Amino acid sequence: MNAIPTTLTRAPVLVIDDHPIVLQGCRRVLEDAGVERIAEATTVVAAYRAFHRLKPSMVICDLTFQGSGLAGLALIRRMRGVDPQVRILVFSMHNDPVIVARALEAGALGYVLKDHASGELFEAFDRVRAGQVYLDRRLATEVAMLRTDPRRTPEAQLTPREQQILARLAQGKSYGAIASDLSVSYKTVTNACSQMRQKLGVRTLAELIHVAVTQAQRQG
Repeated sequence: MNAIPTTLTRAPVLVIDDHPIVLQGCRRVLEDAGVERIAEATTVVAAYRAFHRLKPSMVICDLTFQGSGLAGLALIRRMRGVDPQVRILVFSMHNDPVIVARALEAGALGYVLKDHASGELFEAFDRVRAGQVYLDRRLATEVAMLRTDPRRTPEAQLTPREQQILARLAQGKSYGAIASDLSVSYKTVTNACSQMRQKLGVRTLAELIHVAVTQAQRQG
């Protein structure tokens, strides 16, 4: 095990997941690692409140929550905004390198797949708690390839219709105005925006508009 600063060993570790079995498994790994203070949260709202209240040194976080899609990405960004020093390890079933890259961009230091052995979670926890980046070799290779291939960016996964809607969001247009521009129904626009939030890993319309504006600026 790596030497850990005393301040980190005294602070709790927060585990965020909506599956009881996963929480139990994480708790066993943490106890084996000598962690005495372990807190748990099963929803994004409860997790953010616990994060504020407990000020954990480290967080183990899932990305997907029932009814909220990939809300874990926005949660990671919010936690890092509150405490840029917090060390976050993602523990997820998603093996898509686009999603892995977005988790790292949001502020996670490590990423472990749920279908891997508990020994890997133990190693990842040890590394991330010490302030080191952790990805298994396959994920590291795929993320590196992704970053050299602009065709595989998250925005590139959008359909032509979604790209049209995203461009109009960047222009500040309302759902109604976009529907009129594209000669589609209001519901078609709202459904497309919901799909885009899922694909891009954002939770709110404001965050989606931020992505739209950022993409428009990159494209000049």
